[in-house]
Amino acid sequence: MTTATPRADSRFTPVSTRAAWFGLVVLTLINLLGYIDRNVVPPLGVSLKASPLHVTDVQFGALGSAFLFVYLVTAPVFGVLGDSRSRPRLIAFGVGMWSIASLVGGLAPHYAALFGSRAAVGIGEAAYGSIAPALLADYFPERMRARAFAVLFMALPVGTALGLITGGVMNAHYGWRSALFVAGAPGLVLAVIALRLLDPPRGSLDAPTAPVAARTAVPSLGVYLALARLRTYRHIVLGYAAYSFGLGGINFWMPGFLERVRGLSSQTASVGLGGVLVLTGLTGTFAGGWIADRLEPRVPNARLLVSGVATLAAAPVAFLALTSPVPAVYWSAIAVAEVLVFMSTAPINAAIIEAVPTNMRASAMAACIFAIHIIGDVPSTTIIGAVSEHVGLARAVLLVPVAILVAGGWWLVVGHQRRP
Repeated sequence: MTTATPRADSRFTPVSTRAAWFGLVVLTLINLLGYIDRNVVPPLGVSLKASPLHVTDVQFGALGSAFLFVYLVTAPVFGVLGDSRSRPRLIAFGVGMWSIASLVGGLAPHYAALFGSRAAVGIGEAAYGSIAPALLADYFPERMRARAFAVLFMALPVGTALGLITGGVMNAHYGWRSALFVAGAPGLVLAVIALRLLDPPRGSLDAPTAPVAARTAVPSLGVYLALARLRTYRHIVLGYAAYSFGLGGINFWMPGFLERVRGLSSQTASVGLGGVLVLTGLTGTFAGGWIADRLEPRVPNARLLVSGVATLAAAPVAFLALTSPVPAVYWSAIAVAEVLVFMSTAPINAAIIEAVPTNMRASAMAACIFAIHIIGDVPSTTIIGAVSEHVGLARAVLLVPVAILVAGGWWLVVGHQRRP
């Protein structure tokens, strides 16, 4: 990266407050729908097995793997496109793509078609996941950015819970195909609305000191080599991978842990976790964004430090939740741990956006998506399962607080030693 390009056209007027909030609402609804679509499939396993498709356990697990693999592989491509092409059009394409894929899945006459449709969902979500945070950063100034990201990422806990509920209810009353129809259809409307979003110049609301890379110096996929040289970005993502290892592992194994180790029924475990997830996810996500924005003008690297402190504090509480046999204790500890864990969601994503040149942000988010999944939650569920085979699930899940401890400590160190 040599010479700098102009931050924005001097004739450009920042988006109005109304347009910025309209964009935030649309992007949040899309994000919410994306998490609903991801999580609508898990409740369908028994019905798919008993259906004419005769889906085996291995095939059912492969549906999730197909989505995640395509999501990881295509995210870097959309990251590059998102730094040079129309972002609203790419987002609209992504939303339309995953919506159509979900609808096709509901019509699937055989397993191969269902498998292909879930893989195609990964393409659509990769387009949105890579580009939306970068676009949102150009709607709001730095002083409001963590709060805006808190609104965007509240879709993670709420969408996950709604996806599980939607899949379960629709499957019970109307069959497994109806769940995919309900998850896919609304996206077609949002895809059209996404075309109305404004696409301001990259970095137009950032301080004059924010880095801008010359596009000619970072051609095509070579942008990822440039990103890998940025120390702060690289270390934030590595901490995020440890965070994703812990979060992905506990999300996958906690229902089984409560059933097998604590003796709860399947319904009690799933309903209890879903309710706690919504309340704590909203509370933690908004609290983290608000606190980080309030501290940022006075505390250097406040977003990294808030993420580090909250995540570090979550580790011993998560350990208590996984070791105490007393229901009042472990349910309370689960709630507190989730609030603390979700407090880092908004500020750490804002920190990623601000740690890279303004015209490389979509690529940075795409590389982050690839890294945190391939290092974090993709292997974590398998590793915990393998450890469980040897020492039991009660001990295997203790890898989760260890990963959370590593993430929080890593971010604190980076926050205190931040440099390019």
